[in-house]
Amino acid sequence: MGTYRVAQVTSPDGRFEVVEREVPQPGPGHVRIAVDACGICHSDAVFVSAKVPGVRFPLVPGHEVAGRIEALGEGAQDRGWQVGDRVAVGWFGGSCGHCTACRQGDFIVCENLKVPGWAYDGGFAEAVIAPSDALARIPDALAATDAAPMACAGVTTYNGLRRSSARPGDLVAVLGIGGLGHLAVQYAVAMGFETVAIARGADKAEFAEQLGAHHYVDSTAGTSVADALRSLGSAKVVLATAANSGAITATVDGLAHRGELVVIGAAPEPLEISPMQLLMSGRVVRGHPSGTSQDVEDTMAFSALHGIRPIVETVPLSRTDEAYQKMLSGAARFRMVLTG
Repeated sequence: MGTYRVAQVTSPDGRFEVVEREVPQPGPGHVRIAVDACGICHSDAVFVSAKVPGVRFPLVPGHEVAGRIEALGEGAQDRGWQVGDRVAVGWFGGSCGHCTACRQGDFIVCENLKVPGWAYDGGFAEAVIAPSDALARIPDALAATDAAPMACAGVTTYNGLRRSSARPGDLVAVLGIGGLGHLAVQYAVAMGFETVAIARGADKAEFAEQLGAHHYVDSTAGTSVADALRSLGSAKVVLATAANSGAITATVDGLAHRGELVVIGAAPEPLEISPMQLLMSGRVVRGHPSGTSQDVEDTMAFSALHGIRPIVETVPLSRTDEAYQKMLSGAARFRMVLTG
């Protein structure tokens, strides 16, 4: 039958080891993908640390997968997929189709969402078995190493902006210009927003300008972030990509009337926002999940059209533990991507 390699951990917070397994065959409605690239997302740490229920060890994480279909399960061809198709799979790794959210067509908040690396083995491997409803077609213009991060980091920021209340010409702020934020700034500019990048330190101003930001706010400077945003006219939307509840909270008073705080940075601490900060100006705070396979396709198409690419560092599968530790330390600039 043959073998393939996976990078796995055998216990919570364990070190990654590369082992060989027998090549699996896809079941009905599934495909087997030959993995060309897989991004390492900070959310992978939630599974590696077993901080959510249902995690099983040995664990193969990875929900930013890009590759080629190499085998079809029964029925997958009926859904338009062929061997050789280039596809991506992200945080949305399939849905149950029968919960209330699915029946309402809101698949990304499926009560039984199938996240790769949680519901089934993820992309830290040479092959992945995935349900066909999780597949997003990769445009020819995108390399696999660019497409992989767009299946999670890309779609989350792109969708967060396009589903916000902002319209072209509005002032939109992106909090954080790391793995998520460096894409969010590029998307905000391409969508026609007057874009503010917010980060720590004056040294990041030049990078923000390179990404296309019209303004830069150093959150460590003497002026508060809220005051800085108000001096620019107040933000219609703040997209909070930084996983720092204090930093997120500090932006609220910089929102315009009816302004919207869209939170995508997963921080464990609560936000310290008072009702009065929201009531008097009619402000909105909401969380935004990733996006469906169609949203991933939309993200990649938009990225190809506008020349938007993630900044990545590629590492072979054999060095998965090294790459994962670099991501955890915050030293990644800006997305670690595993390749064969």
